[in-house]
Amino acid sequence: MTEQTDTIRIDYAEVMRRLPHRYPFLLVDRAEDFVAGVSITGIKNVSHNEPFFQGHFPIDPVMPGVLIVESMAQTGALLMSKTLDVAVEGKVILFMSIDGVRFRKPARPGDQLRLQVKVTRQRGDIFKFRGETYIDGKLAAEADFAAMVATVADPVTP
Repeated sequence: MTEQTDTIRIDYAEVMRRLPHRYPFLLVDRAEDFVAGVSITGIKNVSHNEPFFQGHFPIDPVMPGVLIVESMAQTGALLMSKTLDVAVEGKVILFMSIDGVRFRKPARPGDQLRLQVKVTRQRGDIFKFRGETYIDGKLAAEADFAAMVATVADPVTP
């Protein structure tokens, strides 16, 4: 008999509740395999309708590498938000640092990014992560990064 564990999924509605990012800068569609304080896998479906493809590059569209890194960072923020139960109102999760970024495979329209993020260290509201992005089971990008929870000093109403 094999042991089966339930995976915790985060749907689009919960992503919207937990992250302050909005179109065109929300770069995580949903997540799965969430383990509080440990790891998460974000999912980003890359569409030809992404606004960055208008200029990067129209005849050979490639998702900018910095946006793949941002997708990993947003996945890390989602892990932090759910682990610490941080609401969007009054708090923001800020990207602090990034190291060891490597791009191995370009992301193109039709690809699905699997953003595997693991906590390597946590001290209070500061998390360090190892992120790896996979496309069709192949490593496409990797990075080590850190983020922190901060209080919004003077909220702006959109």
